Amino acid sequence: ADPVIAAGSTGTIPATADLLEVVAGLPRGRVVLPGLDRHTGEEDWERLEPTHPQFAIKRLLTRLGLSREEVKDWEAPGLKATGPARARLVAAAMRPAAAAETWRPIELPPEAIRGVRRLDCATPHEEAGVIALIMRGVLEHQEKSRSAALVTPDRGLARRVAAELKRWGIEIDDSAGQPLATTPTGAFLRLTAEMIAERAAPVPLLAALKHPLAAGGMRPAAFRAAVRRLELALLRGPRPGEGFQGLRAALKSRPHSVTKRSRAFKDRAFKDLDRWLGDLEKAARTFSRAMERDGAELAELVRAHVAFAEALAASEREAGADRLWAGEAGEAAAGFVAELMAAADGFGPIPGRAYPALLGSLMEGRAVRPRYGRHPRLHIWGPLEARLQHPDVLILGGLNEGTWPPEPAVDPWLSRPMRKDFGLPPPERRIGLSAHDFAQGFCAREVVLTRASRVEGTPTVPSRWLLRLETLLRRAGLEDRIEETEESREWLGWQRGLDLSERVIPAERPAPRPPVPARPRRLSVTQVETWMRDPYAIYARKILRLEPLDPIDADPGAAERGKFIHRALDEFVKAYPGGLPEDAVARLLEMGREAFGPALARPGVWAFWWPRFERIASWFVETERRRRAGARPLATEVHGKYVLKGPAGAFILTATADRIDALSPDGLAIIDYKTGRVPSAKEVAAGLAPQLPLEAAMAEAGAFAGVPKGAVRELGFWWLTGGDPAGEQKSAGKEPADLARQALDGVRRLIAAFDDPATPYLAHPRPDHAPAYGAYDHLARLKEWAAGGAAEGH
Repeated sequence: ADPVIAAGSTGTIPATADLLEVVAGLPRGRVVLPGLDRHTGEEDWERLEPTHPQFAIKRLLTRLGLSREEVKDWEAPGLKATGPARARLVAAAMRPAAAAETWRPIELPPEAIRGVRRLDCATPHEEAGVIALIMRGVLEHQEKSRSAALVTPDRGLARRVAAELKRWGIEIDDSAGQPLATTPTGAFLRLTAEMIAERAAPVPLLAALKHPLAAGGMRPAAFRAAVRRLELALLRGPRPGEGFQGLRAALKSRPHSVTKRSRAFKDRAFKDLDRWLGDLEKAARTFSRAMERDGAELAELVRAHVAFAEALAASEREAGADRLWAGEAGEAAAGFVAELMAAADGFGPIPGRAYPALLGSLMEGRAVRPRYGRHPRLHIWGPLEARLQHPDVLILGGLNEGTWPPEPAVDPWLSRPMRKDFGLPPPERRIGLSAHDFAQGFCAREVVLTRASRVEGTPTVPSRWLLRLETLLRRAGLEDRIEETEESREWLGWQRGLDLSERVIPAERPAPRPPVPARPRRLSVTQVETWMRDPYAIYARKILRLEPLDPIDADPGAAERGKFIHRALDEFVKAYPGGLPEDAVARLLEMGREAFGPALARPGVWAFWWPRFERIASWFVETERRRRAGARPLATEVHGKYVLKGPAGAFILTATADRIDALSPDGLAIIDYKTGRVPSAKEVAAGLAPQLPLEAAMAEAGAFAGVPKGAVRELGFWWLTGGDPAGEQKSAGKEPADLARQALDGVRRLIAAFDDPATPYLAHPRPDHAPAYGAYDHLARLKEWAAGGAAEGH
């Protein structure tokens, strides 16, 4: 007998429709329908499709046995209506597609779009900035009670707007909350699970250990320093072996597995790192064992996971539980874990490695909402929450196809006729609900329509409802009232000016001119090529002493592979300077195993590098047998030093020749083993690849230890790829003596130029001869000044 009111629902869910039918039949029951259309003609009303905004309400009225005329208007006190003109515009724009042949221009008074603005932005970032500015403007209005709300199904846009408002210290309430998986606590739980599931692979390991909650029982600053040491020592470059045991094994074989920078670590630092890894391994042992099982109980996994997460979150002064479960996100995560444990008994065994994916999926359904501290007059709502709320300014954001309305879900199991036979709604039902939400929002007194023309660089299509409105307004001659108005251009201009500096300093090409005493007086023949092509790289490496870091969990690279192959071939040639044994291939492979050493335990090395080396070994032995008929190895990996005179004093040129052979009847041959790119003979002749010609000049001067002076008759590259073919002999030029003389003259000119204090170390002075990859291009801000044409005239 008491009043019972059901408001804001269209009864699309059958159970909800049953409830509404009961409420409507109560003595004092009331059903408040959101946005019933009274302007669509009866013929069009009967032809409504599931994509129409009124389809759900029509079906509900049919179920209740009512017609539109029997539904009364609700005159709510204090409700500001927009008038019938806006409602007629919406009804005309949403006419069913089946009635398209009866479309005709309609008379629209200007008040139909009074208070409507449209802003087409270039990117989602610009869209979020404009929306934030509009909301900020509402707060600055002379009416201090004005309110504003953003309505959008685009969660990314909602997060961007919230972030933009923080620049003014405004915390906004988002009705959808934040997914637990993206909160600090939720992310820490996900990352720790993925770290163990991936057996401490470099990327997931660093992602978990660099999380702010990770402390491992230490001071957070000390823990971060240990993680940094681990990264430099083991995780940059090819992947170590699996698990913490693989990391510790790689650490013990550090001469073969650490980066150049980490070789500077003291032995004590390595011992501390090994002990630190042992502590991590001990804390993760129970969780790791549970993860390895094919049929692990969910409760066991959760218990082991929580124990490991708390151990990793513990700091020197705080217990892990106190840090992990603190704050709103921590409390929500604790409640989630408690519910998961309560439900785990009814869950069957699962593969341990499936646990992270299961955890992430379950977390996505849990939202964390702040209890207080949000602005009382600004809101972010989903379309459902916005139905019965009426702010002074309503912003409909993300009006692009695929977002509003969303793409219909693809059902791989049920076709449309099957869904109809089962009494299930068609896939387009969601489009109809989205259309209803748009129509409701568009009828607000002040409404702003926004969209981004490009998302992640891809052009977007405006929402179908925007296109329909454009068509109607163009026929009525009113499109200029909401599109490209002076006001919209003003908002966009303000947003673009938010982050502009008052004074813009154009990017200039770096031209460092260090004093001559600070400039290098010693370079290798391979560095001379860099000196010509990219002097800034020599400045950064030799003067600033900056060493490039290898990528984390890098694919097997040519540089490290080349070192191992060079070492094996060097040992083989030294062991057999005369004839080769019958089992030469087997012996070379054995030397290869010794050269690769502990690196063979790395999965990437064993899977990618070793099979290539096996093919290289067969090709090398076959080629060597033929070559020994007219050549004899004199030296391999032989060092040389050659002193040149320069304006500022002596300049030392160094080289390490892969191999020098004595030719029959006389003369020398210099061979360079290449596992990467081989310079062409044209590049060598042009002086752009001076390594072998400079080695020839040094050999003719007797600069290599243990190698007698002699004329160089042959310069060649042996290209060792391990592919098909496994190797190839390439000539570096037909006149070694001329190439050597030209290269030496070029080096002398370089020395004289850079002994002048006015000569700068430019980045890519000749763009047409720039290196394919520069490790220091980002320091030189190459893309910035090159885009501005700064390279012209150099």
